Amino acid sequence: MDVNLTPVEENAVQASAFTALYPPTEKIPTIVVENFPSLGKLVAMRFIEWVQNNPGRVISLPTGKTPEHFIKWVRRLLDGWRKPEIQELLKEAGVDPSNKPDISSLHFVQIDEFYPMDSSQQNSFNYYVKKFYIEGFGLDPDKALLIDSTSIGLEPGRKLRDIWPDNHVDLTLRYRQAVNNLERKQKAALEEVDQWCMRYEHRVRELGGIGFFLGGIGPDGHIGFNIKGSDHHSTTRLCPVNYETQAAAATDLGGIETARKCLVITIGLRTITLNPDCTAIIMAAGQAKAGLIAQAIESEDHIRVPASCLRQLPNARFYITRGAAGCLAERRIETLQSTQQVSDADVEEALVNLAVKRNKRLTDLTAADGRSDRLVSVLLEKRPEPLRELAKMVRGNLISRIEKGVGVYKNKCFLHTEPHHDDIV
Repeated sequence: MDVNLTPVEENAVQASAFTALYPPTEKIPTIVVENFPSLGKLVAMRFIEWVQNNPGRVISLPTGKTPEHFIKWVRRLLDGWRKPEIQELLKEAGVDPSNKPDISSLHFVQIDEFYPMDSSQQNSFNYYVKKFYIEGFGLDPDKALLIDSTSIGLEPGRKLRDIWPDNHVDLTLRYRQAVNNLERKQKAALEEVDQWCMRYEHRVRELGGIGFFLGGIGPDGHIGFNIKGSDHHSTTRLCPVNYETQAAAATDLGGIETARKCLVITIGLRTITLNPDCTAIIMAAGQAKAGLIAQAIESEDHIRVPASCLRQLPNARFYITRGAAGCLAERRIETLQSTQQVSDADVEEALVNLAVKRNKRLTDLTAADGRSDRLVSVLLEKRPEPLRELAKMVRGNLISRIEKGVGVYKNKCFLHTEPHHDDIV
């Protein structure tokens, strides 16, 4: 698979500990940086580079905490464009410092929104987009396709609470008869929301599709709100989400009980991939995302892995931190090969994974099992102990931690740090 990197990407790969792609294990180019701020800087530079070459095209940018450093860097670059230090940063990153991009020429497509959600609330994505992108970046509001739940499907003068008094949207009304006056209003509202989603999709297509898509990856691997199991040909729609997504959204919505009631309006996976020239970037930071990232980059195309739909785009990329790259097999092997000493923690992780893969107890692993796994083979070259001795050590450490965990503590003070009162179990 040939990877055509842009000047910004070439510079980033040269500064990275890894190359952009390790075929055939990896199925989408991936650029690794050291930390979250560096990730935001890289994405900002690539965005600026793309806008320079694509004025007047269509962008779609994410909300939440993931793009915080990206937003700060874009603002810094645009606001200080003529300053010598900014000119130097642009040049170092591979961006043409003589060509300040025309942000106001761009069309914007909002990715998703909770429903029903008052768009004037500060935790709505509509509010976020207006504050950080339209006002913050200087986008033209007349060129923005926004999702405003307070106006979608409502007759003039009606409010969301008139239709959904308890914020519960019953999607069975799409295909069953209404049994009372309120349900008749709700059924009519649902039909109008679905009609609005179809028109939204049509408007994106009229613009030629999305040219630059930037997204994060959710706790179940979702892109936008296209959760695990979403059709790769899905379009803009009103839909429910799974518990993992509800739990992640609970902070913004005031607890899991509220989050459970909310549906979402989201562009589909096909909305993202419609334009074959789309530059689609998924950014992720931290070890907590490492497993999801490995699945998205290494697994076969499947509806269980929403991000796998991006592989059809030649310009699709993952930009991730070193922590988020922690489960990428070829990069782990490369890192291990360059390591002088292999820690007990690395040994434990590798042997436990091998035991699970072989469906064996740790102490039943053989030298042949070790040789059959590339990561374990490299590990055994770095450690003086034989596999059987290492397996006994790992088993003993696991048992020790389990016994410690089930012990009864007395005269101890515990600090509970869960974010919501209803998360306490």
